Amino acid sequence: MPGFRPGKVPRKLLEKQLGPAMAREEALRVAMPGYYSKAVVENDIDVIAAPEIEITAGQEEGDVVFDAVVEVRPVISISGHDGLRVEIVSPLVSDEDLENRLDSIRRQHSTLDAVERAAVDGDHVTIDIEGTINGEAVPGLTAEDYDYVVGSKAVVAEIDENLAGASAGDTLEFSAEHPDDSQDDPIDFVITVKEVQEQVLPEPTDAFAAEASEFETIEELRDDLVHRLEDTKRQQASQQFEEKTGEALAALVTDELSEALLEDEMENRAQELAMRLQAQGIQLDQYLEITGTTPEMFRDQLREQAETSARVDLALRAIADAESIEVTDEELDEELTTLAGQLDQPLSEIREQLAQTGRLKAIRSDMRIRSALQWVMDRAELVDEDGIPIDRDLLEHPEHDHADHESEEE
Repeated sequence: MPGFRPGKVPRKLLEKQLGPAMAREEALRVAMPGYYSKAVVENDIDVIAAPEIEITAGQEEGDVVFDAVVEVRPVISISGHDGLRVEIVSPLVSDEDLENRLDSIRRQHSTLDAVERAAVDGDHVTIDIEGTINGEAVPGLTAEDYDYVVGSKAVVAEIDENLAGASAGDTLEFSAEHPDDSQDDPIDFVITVKEVQEQVLPEPTDAFAAEASEFETIEELRDDLVHRLEDTKRQQASQQFEEKTGEALAALVTDELSEALLEDEMENRAQELAMRLQAQGIQLDQYLEITGTTPEMFRDQLREQAETSARVDLALRAIADAESIEVTDEELDEELTTLAGQLDQPLSEIREQLAQTGRLKAIRSDMRIRSALQWVMDRAELVDEDGIPIDRDLLEHPEHDHADHESEEE
């Protein structure tokens, strides 16, 4: 108000100017969320939706009393969690894995030789290409002396289908559906094949190893590739084990999920993605544009992911209850000590802040859920795609004496 500093207007003057009802209404609007949040923490309520609040007393004068009706996380029961069969890709490195990785390095050092034969997948062909729609050239689909790899499906499948079996001097004319579904008219192609070249890979000799890597012999290079493949495959298998276990647990939950629960999970996942993108300097709308995802598609994807993760969450909470899985004070202190170190704050301060906001209960709950997942994984039958049991020790990170510097293919 004119003549007064902010917050220094006498109450009687304020009430005279605005009326006591308006002032009290504003005070209630500002204070109510805090009182509601405090009630949630004190009563240990696992809220998953915004409340419906009704003030039952004190709207005009006296102490304020209100009722808050809110949807809480459901508690379910499941069975079959103590004998899951989880199938993952074998973490063992096969001879085929090794040869494929070695061939990948050989391709990086390959040469191209012209051949007098029809083109096959993997060949490089030099072509003149012209793509038109109703006689109008399509941007990006008209070029001369273009190097195309047969079988790469870089544009449309029909290009590869027509180039396979074609020889130098051939002219190919055909039509193909436009890769953009919003375009109704097909693309008419005219392609002239000028040259066919095959990719020649160097022999896997000691000389090749010395040129392509830091190793002097091909056996040393092979050994290093095996170790690297072991690291990668074990890491992938370990991650897949957890993902497949989650999928199996989600399938055990047959209860219908409420819309509020799904919306809550979708919001959480959207916020997590936004934070990860922000750390990379990318906004969510930029991400959608880069990936060609419409807001509707993004929401559908979120909903599908949210339904699975919500079912996994409910299953693990049910398992923790059924198997009496709890988090000890010592375990919680260890978790908080780690968090305090990350935030560079005293442990007592972190604990007090989390307790006041209700996050302490959430952290304990998250730890309990992780323990339940580990309980299930410890008892699951782990097999590969052929049904052969997998030794869990193979999922542990192996110790290797890698070279001090990366090989050239990395």
